[in-house]
Amino acid sequence: MTVDLVLHGGPIRTLDAAAPLVYELAIRDGRVASRPVPEASLVDLAGCCVVPGLADAHVHFPTWSLAQRQVRLEDAHSLEDAVAMVEEALPAVPPGAWLRGVGWRDGDWTERPTRAALDAVAPETPVGLFSKDYHSLWLNSAALARADDSIETPGGVVERDERGEPTGVLRENAAWAFRDRHARPTVAEMLDASRAGLRVAAARGVTAIHDKDGWLGAFEVFARLRERDELTLRVWQSFPWDRLDDLRALGIRSGFGDDMLRIGYLKGFMDGTLGSATAHLLDGSGVEITTRDELEEVVRRAAGAHFPVAVHAIGDAANRAALDAFAATRDAWEPPDLRPRIEHAQLLAPEDVARFRELGVAASVQFSHAPSDRDLADRLWEGRPGAYAYRSLLDAGAVLANGSDAPVEELDPLAGIVAGALRTLDERPPWRPEQAVTVEAALRASTVAPAWLEGEEHRRGTLATGMLADLVVLDRDPLACTPAELREMRVLATMVGGRWTHVAAGSPVESAASP
Repeated sequence: MTVDLVLHGGPIRTLDAAAPLVYELAIRDGRVASRPVPEASLVDLAGCCVVPGLADAHVHFPTWSLAQRQVRLEDAHSLEDAVAMVEEALPAVPPGAWLRGVGWRDGDWTERPTRAALDAVAPETPVGLFSKDYHSLWLNSAALARADDSIETPGGVVERDERGEPTGVLRENAAWAFRDRHARPTVAEMLDASRAGLRVAAARGVTAIHDKDGWLGAFEVFARLRERDELTLRVWQSFPWDRLDDLRALGIRSGFGDDMLRIGYLKGFMDGTLGSATAHLLDGSGVEITTRDELEEVVRRAAGAHFPVAVHAIGDAANRAALDAFAATRDAWEPPDLRPRIEHAQLLAPEDVARFRELGVAASVQFSHAPSDRDLADRLWEGRPGAYAYRSLLDAGAVLANGSDAPVEELDPLAGIVAGALRTLDERPPWRPEQAVTVEAALRASTVAPAWLEGEEHRRGTLATGMLADLVVLDRDPLACTPAELREMRVLATMVGGRWTHVAAGSPVESAASP
């Protein structure tokens, strides 16, 4: 149920150029109003701050929700640590079921992950563990035995030992194909996990997401939640670009849906990742999943069906090929105002930075990746200046949208804003501090830019009059915080379209949000 109210008594950062800072905000019928109605409730913010609702421009929401219930291996600093965590989780796995996990990163391990290591503690239970970047899958022998066909896949890597036998590690398309054939979660599992995930997201100020789990059936999950009035954030749903013919046959175009759930865009991959050592670099290393020519064909076909394209590109060669493809197809996507984007853009050749602005291609990045990946990037990309170059992109005039890539990082926009501004998430000094962005720029990347990518900039992203009342109440003003205070910032309440989706105990809006 929406409420008519007036928020006052604290700074309100509208991000509207006409009135960026106000101290009173009227909400009527789920929108920001020019003036309050007489019967509106008055809510004293008691010095707390209001900002536009926070969006995550790159999240695998059902996968992240499921990961909350799986073995988490982010703290495994060795092969031994990871195997011990698997052994500890085994007693809770029902007979015949999979043990699933996520988060391992073997770049700093002295021993490589192998199926033999897992077999020692789980000889019968199938074990499937995705790496932190979700581009590698570590399996035991019981899991590999489930494969009734070849595990080799174009664009994939099957690691093998000196005898030519699979080690248990699959990368890129080989990992995803195995998961889809043999370990895919059910809609019921995703639905149950996503209900819990929505509560966590609301508590973190999330009012909108650009979901990447279209290949997994996420649209059906969100549609069921929408039917039951359980969907508490706005979803702009991607689909893999190999589903284009299916969508076109049904006459579906980008934007199909309603204010809470829309079909949005097509997504594919140019290359692999830093963590799996499969990013495609200009020195020829890495894995090329899609060529420039192939992307050109996809973009033209997508534009003909009125779909924008988002493409994953990590390495400098992959990013250049993607930019070249968008440049060659500009005549197809620019006239209908389709807004292409490169996901991650983690390593750029210096001469390619300005091309994002010149072409009108958005950089959909993840601020949290920079401090999270710093050690690997320093080792694998030593001496390359264009790594995680967020400030350079902004200075060049590019549209910069921020996401989490959850479950690779946590779905937590405030943590992303802190990472973008401070370039560190721990006690270490900032990493490549010259690439830090201002707090306001980080906030805009988490509010204004995601709405622009959807073509919704006239309805969402700021708190200007007439905009949808998507907002977050914070315990302090992020634009007036010291770095130490910024780290401590908390979400007190979240509103989507005039409806409270989260209210923390003791929040100044608690009484107004009560039925």
